[in-house]
Amino acid sequence: MASNKRFQGTLHKVSGPLNRDVRHERQKMSDKPIIAPPWATGPGEILRHGLELLKSDSDTNRRLAMIAIDNAVELTLKTYLGLPKRITGLEISRKEYDDFSDSFPRLLDATEKHVAIKITGIELGDIEWYHRLRNQLYHQGNGLTVEKQKVSAYAELANLLFERLFGVSLLDPAESASRYFGEFLKDWIRLEATLSAHRFKPGQNILPLDVENDINGFRGIRNKLVHGMFDPEDVLSPEFLSRFRDLIQRIERKQ
Repeated sequence: MASNKRFQGTLHKVSGPLNRDVRHERQKMSDKPIIAPPWATGPGEILRHGLELLKSDSDTNRRLAMIAIDNAVELTLKTYLGLPKRITGLEISRKEYDDFSDSFPRLLDATEKHVAIKITGIELGDIEWYHRLRNQLYHQGNGLTVEKQKVSAYAELANLLFERLFGVSLLDPAESASRYFGEFLKDWIRLEATLSAHRFKPGQNILPLDVENDINGFRGIRNKLVHGMFDPEDVLSPEFLSRFRDLIQRIERKQ
C-alpha cells in the first residue's frame, strides 16, 4: 500500500447489496461516482481524515491515522445500527442501542447479531484486535509507534466495512497502486459467502482435500495481510488473484 493516490474524497460505486432506497438502486446502474447517503457523512469524513494523514508518513501521523480510522469504524457501526427500520430493516430498541453503544465489545456483539450476513467475510475479531492496538496508542502514545502496514491494513478493513454497510467506497481502486489488497478482501467475502451458503465446513470431507488445503493456505495469507504482517505489494499480484478466483469457481461449481 505504498501509493496514497487512492485516498480520494469522491465516493465510488461498488457492487454488492445496497439499502432499499430507490436512489441507491438507480446509482447501482450507473458507472459514475455516487454520493454517500447523508447518514454516512460523519464516519466518511473521519475515515477520509485518517487516510489523508497517511499521505505524509511519520510516526505521529501513523498514530493519529490509526486513532481516526478506529473512530470511523466505531461511528460507522453506531450509525448503521441506529438508522430507522425503514432503511435497514432492523428492529433495535432505544434501550438495546444505548446499552451496546457505550461499549466497543458490545457494539461488535450487536453487529454480529444484527448484520452478520451483510458483513460476511469481515472478521470482527480483526477489528477488535485493531481497536485494542488503537487503545494502546491512545493511552500510552508517548514513544509508541505503529507500522504503516498495520495502519494501511486497518484502513482497508474500515473502507470495506463502510462499503458493505453504506453501499459506497471511499477508496478508488482504479487509482490504487495496491488495489489488489482491496480486491482480495472482496474476493474473500465471496468465498466466505459461498462456504456459508452451502455449509461447507473445513474437515467435513465435503470438499476435496486439495481444495481445503488451498483454502487454508489463502486464509493464512489473508490473516497475515490483515494484521499487517505481510506487505500487500510483496504478496499480491494479478496471478495470485487469478489463482484465488479459480479456487472460488471450483467451489461454486460444486453447489
